[in-house]
Amino acid sequence: MKQSTFMAWITRMPLLKRWALMHCFQEENVSEHCHQVAVIAHLLVVIKNKRFNGKLDPQKAATLALYHEVSETKLQDMNSNTKYHSPEFTQAFKKLEDLAEKECLATLPEDLREEMAPLIVQSQVDPEYKAIVKAADILQAYVKTANELRFSNDEFCHVKDNLDAKLAELIATMPEVKCFVDIFLKSCTSTLDKLSQTN
Repeated sequence: MKQSTFMAWITRMPLLKRWALMHCFQEENVSEHCHQVAVIAHLLVVIKNKRFNGKLDPQKAATLALYHEVSETKLQDMNSNTKYHSPEFTQAFKKLEDLAEKECLATLPEDLREEMAPLIVQSQVDPEYKAIVKAADILQAYVKTANELRFSNDEFCHVKDNLDAKLAELIATMPEVKCFVDIFLKSCTSTLDKLSQTN
């Protein structure tokens, strides 16, 4: 049987550095980022279902989040200011991401591709779930930024300004995001001593 390179690409995700153009107090890789986004996406759907009559599957949201950066195994992490510098650049980069996702999908055995395509190829992801994963992605970046600022890393001041606007929009349109912020966000920048004292 021919060996697939799919898992080989996935297992290289810890080698891909995020925020590569910025000084970071704590470095972060794509694998860590995807794991945290998966946890947040799962919680967002649980909140949505329990409190706002949602009907989504938390496990599916978490799985989608685990795969949402798979294109970076070929393209690496791109600074968002660069990625969204101009509509032309954004459109070109989106095409590259789509190509990279399809190349990753093509490394799987053919009989597995149909089931995996809606998880890996972002243009095939259900829009409701895509919105949840995007919200989780922004929340994860917000937590990362808050922790960098906690250690006086002013590299992230402009990042926070950008994320504040995005988070405000999410809070206004997705009640599950507001709940997540109210319940979890503040404690994400707590010290170990403070966390240990919490009941």
